[in-house]
Amino acid sequence: MTAEIHQLRGTVPPSLDPMMTLVAADMNEVNAVILDRMQSEVPLIPELAGHLIAGGGKRMRPMLTLACGRLLDYPGRRHCKLAAAVEFIHTATLLHDDVVDKSDLRRGRKTANVIWGNSASVLVGDFLFSRAFEVMVEDGSLKVLKILSRASAVIAEGEVNQLSAQRRIETSEDQYLAIINAKTAELFAAACKIAAVVAERDEATEAALDAYGRNLGIAFQLVDDAIDYVSDAETMGKGVGDDFRDGKVTLPVILAYARGSAEERDFWKQAITGHKTSDEDLVYATSLLRKHDTIADTLARARHYGQRAVDAIGGFRASQAKSALTEAVAFAVARAY
Repeated sequence: MTAEIHQLRGTVPPSLDPMMTLVAADMNEVNAVILDRMQSEVPLIPELAGHLIAGGGKRMRPMLTLACGRLLDYPGRRHCKLAAAVEFIHTATLLHDDVVDKSDLRRGRKTANVIWGNSASVLVGDFLFSRAFEVMVEDGSLKVLKILSRASAVIAEGEVNQLSAQRRIETSEDQYLAIINAKTAELFAAACKIAAVVAERDEATEAALDAYGRNLGIAFQLVDDAIDYVSDAETMGKGVGDDFRDGKVTLPVILAYARGSAEERDFWKQAITGHKTSDEDLVYATSLLRKHDTIADTLARARHYGQRAVDAIGGFRASQAKSALTEAVAFAVARAY
C-alpha cells in the first residue's frame, strides 16, 4: 500500500454528513437491533434507555464500525449487530457517568438520573451492558468478544482513574492522557478494530483501524475539554464549566497551572478543591486559560492527534469510505470553532 497524505484543514466546514450518508442503510439495521434489544417486560427499562438513546446523539461510534466495514469492502451483516453492541456500551457508560458527575443535562435534555433517579440509571446502564455482551456472544467471535469486553473494562478503569484524579491539581499531562485514552479513546478504537476482525483482515489492518479510532477519540476528548470553558450550554448540550465545578483537571487547566504565577496557582488549587466555583470564579479561570493560551494549545494538540488518525488510514485505497472517515476527524476537531 502507498500512503496518501491528507490534511485536516479545508475551506468548507467539515461534517459528519458524508459518513452518515455512507452508512445510512446499515444504520437503519443497527437502530432496529437497538430498539429490539432495549425492550423489557419491566417498563422502566425501555422508557429510561429510550430517553437517552433517542436524545439526539450522532451515534458516531457505531457509525465508525460501519464505515470501517465499508472501507474494507466487507460484504456481510455481522458488523451491524456489533455496532449496536458498541452503542449499548457507550449508552451504559453515559448513564453511569451522569450519576457519578451528578449531571443535569445531556445533549440539551434532562439526564436520566434527574428524571428517574440514580438507582434506576445505574441499573438500566447495567442492563444495557448485559445486552451488549449478549449480542457479542451471539456473534460467536472470541476475538470480537475479547476486544469489546476489554474496552468495557478499560473504560471503567479510566472512569475510576479520573475519579481518583478529581480535585487533584497536581495531576500530570501523562496521567490526563492515560485517563482520556481509557475513558474515551478505547471505545473509538474498539469500534473501528472489530470491523477488521469481521472482515477477516490481517493484524496490520486491525492495528491501523485501532490507531485511527484511538487518535480520533483522543482528539475528540481534547476538544470536549477545551470547549467546556469557551462554548455555551446550547451548543454543548451540557452545562458550561461543568468540568471546572466538578474539579476535573483537564489539559487546559494543567497547562494554565504550570504556566501561572504563584497567585494564579493558588487560585487553581482553591478552585479545583471546590473552594472557588462561583460564576465569577469561572470567568476568572477562563481568563487565565486565555492569558496562557491553554485553550489554543489544547486544540492544537487535538489537531495533532486528528492528523495521526488520518495518517493511520493513509495506506488504504482512495474511496468514499476513506474520505468520509477523514472528514469525520476534521469534524471532530472543528467542533471547537
